[in-house]
Amino acid sequence: MNVPLSTGQFQTGDLINARDREWIVLGKPGDGLMRVRPLSGSEEDAIVIATALERTPVQPATFDPPSSDQLDTQDAARMLADALRLSLRRGAGPFRSAAHLGVEPRAYQLVPLLMAMRLDVKRLLIADDVGIGKTIEAGMILREMLDRSEIDRFTVLCPPHLVDQWVGELAEKFDIDAVAVTSGRARSLERGLAPGDTIFAVHPFTVVSLDYIKADSRRASFAQTCPELVIVDEAHTCVGGNESGTHQRFALLETLAEKTGRHLLLITATPHNGNQDAYARLLSLLHSDLNGGPDAPDANAVERYRRRLAQHFVQRRRPDIADKWGEARAFATLMKKDAPYALTGDFQNFQEDVLDYCVGVATRVDGEKARRLAFWGTLALMRCVGSSPAAALSALRNRLGGMAEQDALEPILFDSDEGDFADTDLEPATALDTEEAAELRALIAKAERLVASFDKDPKLRELTRWVTYLTNEKGARPVVFCRFINTAEAVGAALQAVFKKHKVEVVTGRLTPEERRLRVEALEDYPDRILVATDCLSEGINLQSLFNAVVHYDLNWNPTRHQQRDGRVDRFGQQATEVWSLMMFGENSIIDGAVIKVIKDKMERIQKETGVVVPVPEDSASVSNALMQAMLLHSSRPRAQGMFDFGDAAAKLDEKWKNAEDDARRSQTRYAQSSLKPEEVLPEWHRLRALLGGPEEVSRFTRRALWRIDKPLGEQGTHWRVHYDDMPQQLRERLAARRLTGTRAIGFEDSLPPEVAHVGRTHPLVALLAETMAEGALDPASIEGKAALGRAGAWRTHAVDTFTTVLLLRLRFKLTTSGRRTLLAEEATALAFCPAATEALLLGADALALLEADASGNIEPSAIARQIDAALARLDSYQSAIAAYARTRAAQLSEDHDRVKAATRGEGATTEVEPVLPADVIGLYVLVPEAN
Repeated sequence: MNVPLSTGQFQTGDLINARDREWIVLGKPGDGLMRVRPLSGSEEDAIVIATALERTPVQPATFDPPSSDQLDTQDAARMLADALRLSLRRGAGPFRSAAHLGVEPRAYQLVPLLMAMRLDVKRLLIADDVGIGKTIEAGMILREMLDRSEIDRFTVLCPPHLVDQWVGELAEKFDIDAVAVTSGRARSLERGLAPGDTIFAVHPFTVVSLDYIKADSRRASFAQTCPELVIVDEAHTCVGGNESGTHQRFALLETLAEKTGRHLLLITATPHNGNQDAYARLLSLLHSDLNGGPDAPDANAVERYRRRLAQHFVQRRRPDIADKWGEARAFATLMKKDAPYALTGDFQNFQEDVLDYCVGVATRVDGEKARRLAFWGTLALMRCVGSSPAAALSALRNRLGGMAEQDALEPILFDSDEGDFADTDLEPATALDTEEAAELRALIAKAERLVASFDKDPKLRELTRWVTYLTNEKGARPVVFCRFINTAEAVGAALQAVFKKHKVEVVTGRLTPEERRLRVEALEDYPDRILVATDCLSEGINLQSLFNAVVHYDLNWNPTRHQQRDGRVDRFGQQATEVWSLMMFGENSIIDGAVIKVIKDKMERIQKETGVVVPVPEDSASVSNALMQAMLLHSSRPRAQGMFDFGDAAAKLDEKWKNAEDDARRSQTRYAQSSLKPEEVLPEWHRLRALLGGPEEVSRFTRRALWRIDKPLGEQGTHWRVHYDDMPQQLRERLAARRLTGTRAIGFEDSLPPEVAHVGRTHPLVALLAETMAEGALDPASIEGKAALGRAGAWRTHAVDTFTTVLLLRLRFKLTTSGRRTLLAEEATALAFCPAATEALLLGADALALLEADASGNIEPSAIARQIDAALARLDSYQSAIAAYARTRAAQLSEDHDRVKAATRGEGATTEVEPVLPADVIGLYVLVPEAN
């Protein structure tokens, strides 16, 4: 009876034989357990085995070298070298995540990662501006923690409209397949679970709707099974106000934060929206020292508080990135323009008629609360009137059929950031009593006439003029943001009638998040495209790959919403050199004039002086009173201005704006991460990425690999065209699972036109080709068609002046951290030897370069076999040189880890790097000097 060897006899990086296959040991998740990956497989094929339960004892294994019956061409040798590099996902350098990233981060985006590497328990508030790349920054921390085995599970908590975007971003940019958990999907995920199992126990990577998980019935059970890392997107929506939904969200986060060892990443572009209590609640989630502000008013206490906060809080503005980091090229030039228009005729008179009606209603009410509701109803109705005749008609009909409610009016009126924006793009009911029917019906009739003559609306005509200019003169693809659904639908229909050659799509809150996403993605097939949307798209779907202009058809009353709209296209990854942002407003519009005076002008002045966009002060009474007063002053009809007592609303509001400005100035220095110096580690990052394979290697490998399987890339101008549906069946099905179908334009450089998809080392096309080619070389029977590569070859070349043997190697390393975690790392490289020498002639990149030097002639197959057999006979004599190189690389990698540790000011953290020998000889090639 054979007795199985214990797991203790095998170490990370060892080769074993189990179940009639060879495997690489990736680690030991528990007693008697080993996590292993097939020698010829990918990370997706990894499993956990219990040695005591194996029918056939687990035995040590050795890696077979190439043989003379595995011959192939020089092109195959080149492809195998690149495939090996591009398929490796366990880099040995200090940034383990680099091998998995599908995006090339900028230097400033390394700051949150370096901050996280300092902390044992990683709790950060990432509060960079809209469009700077907060998702990338959080994703890099997540990916690094996974690749360092610091976590096994994670969850992303976000508003429901962001769930699908997070799932897509994790897959595309971080090589992580996460499961979406929403109210509509949870039931199907729970179906089939074993008794006692939960979604979060079975699915280690999840993206969860906050609105689903915040419920009292789910909060406690989720807290019990919650993963060790939680990312919270739009974290500000979890702490502000006293609404029941917000209270439930904060209660959930507070419960999760109580476990002191749980990692927590909070993401928001608006950490402080003017509500000091909400801001304090947000900071309390990071560290107990930040709960309630400084312990005492003295300077030392304030300084201690500031230092603690700086450890957990990073906030950069666009000017910081451009000036301090020299990263202006990371973003397009923002071309901001005002687009004023003048109302005339019936369109101007209609605003005055509605205001007359509203003033009459407001004068009839008694009591402060009733007066406030009257003002709010007036402002909400006037806002719809200023948006479009269609929105005005809908609001007037709603007013005729429904009574106003303060709780429903406030988030619509003041553009609250709480919850899903799709809930606030419907025109509200604004009625105060039932005595208004006759007047309302008269206004409805006027609105109906304006809807019928919408093509004559001065606002629409100004929009048409600007869209014509942007599309014809600037080659732009605009997104037109409207405040209300009926406005968006009317504008979309009007634009389609004028721009007949364009595809005009309308996306509003009438659609589910999935329907919105599908409609936007479908526009990729139309080079001439225009999108009309409500604010349901001002968060949730990134538009920079399809659009490069934003038109604000309606003024928003929350300045941060304009920033969010612009941020859909003006963000990291936008390939256009210019991004346009047009702000439309009526020069003689009653409502626009009030908003400009009370909100827009003050906000723009503060932004110009501080570089910070501040939200509207939360004193809604002062804001509404000031707006109402400004409307009456802006009106062209004489009215008794003293009919309402607005008190000192204007003065109160000015004081609130002043406080917001002062806070913005203080925030510029409060959170400066001056002690972090990414420039110290950026060369390390780039060196590691080059070692793993950069754009040049990705491009040449992809082109060669597709040529090998008879599916070459087609040329499309300066870029390439790939036909996903023509791929071999195995590859086609796996690509289709990643939604890669049809014919697409692709490129390999960082800067590409919007219609060209970027293909990097972790793009599914590259990753699957690399895995297929590498696996096919080691296990030809597992691969269909011509994808199986030989592992040996010989050719004549001018690149050498003596017979030279090039060994393509896979080095394996065991990384042991100060926490006694043991990790597997791999590296693809090469060594070159002269026949009689035992010391390497060339190392690493220099040896690999020999494979790229063009062959000058072919050699007879029989002669190739003799050369390969002769080289194999010398292989043992090369082993000491291979081992010496592996030890040198291990020492270099240890130094790299130390450098990064020093740059992050890490204390006590160490990483020992040890080679696992013997190294794997993947390919063997003999280069024969060409006779002169």
